[in-house]
Amino acid sequence: MTSRIVVIPTRRAHSNHAEVARSIGIDIIAGRYAEGTRLPGDAEMIAMFGVSRPVLRESVKTLVAKGLLTTKARVGTVVRERAAWNMFDADVLAWHLDAGIDKRFLNDLAEIRLAVEPRAAMLAAAQRSEEDLAELRRSMDRMRLEASDSVGFADADLALHVAVARASGNLFMRSIGHVIEAALRASFLLSAPVELEDRDTVLLWHQKIVDAIAAGDAEAASEAMIFVIHNGMHRHEGTVIETAPASVESGEGS
Repeated sequence: MTSRIVVIPTRRAHSNHAEVARSIGIDIIAGRYAEGTRLPGDAEMIAMFGVSRPVLRESVKTLVAKGLLTTKARVGTVVRERAAWNMFDADVLAWHLDAGIDKRFLNDLAEIRLAVEPRAAMLAAAQRSEEDLAELRRSMDRMRLEASDSVGFADADLALHVAVARASGNLFMRSIGHVIEAALRASFLLSAPVELEDRDTVLLWHQKIVDAIAAGDAEAASEAMIFVIHNGMHRHEGTVIETAPASVESGEGS
């Protein structure tokens, strides 16, 4: 993958104010409303979207809560600096995919995953319950049954990673689910593991995560998670990692 911008459409909002917030949010993220820019006045925005004043105000309140806008007396509604945006918010992440992402955004997602998910896998190896293990195995079974380019495969992949975060027992790690979802959805749509070798690699290393957590092997669980994330990054570049991390033995299981 090069530095080109890739647009990954998301689901439409279900209410008028949510759809208006989504539209303005995408415009902000795409740079059509630059940082520090004042939005058009209420009358113009109402005419633009064909909504009532209460709907517009509710949309603006939503964007203020997500850190994209600020409202000031006698100034109006102003776009906040990017550093103030809540990048862990599910909508803000989804709007980035709608606005168009580049390699840097994908790498940023991968880096935050690398900062959290391997540790979550380590904790899961110590904290997991039988219910957690059952969910991990269900997700793994579904990945094996579904076609690599199917929505079912992507959903099962996400469910497995979220189950690891949940099994960690750490509430903060559980909250990273929206970041994982955005990263996996982008990865899936850009480079689903459709080639047999790619699919086998993905399934093998996800199984290693599950097996290591089941065995209580924190180090192996962490290393397998690191490999999975790095492998996804390399698929975006048209290659698949073929060598295992030095501390993890090759072959089936952990």
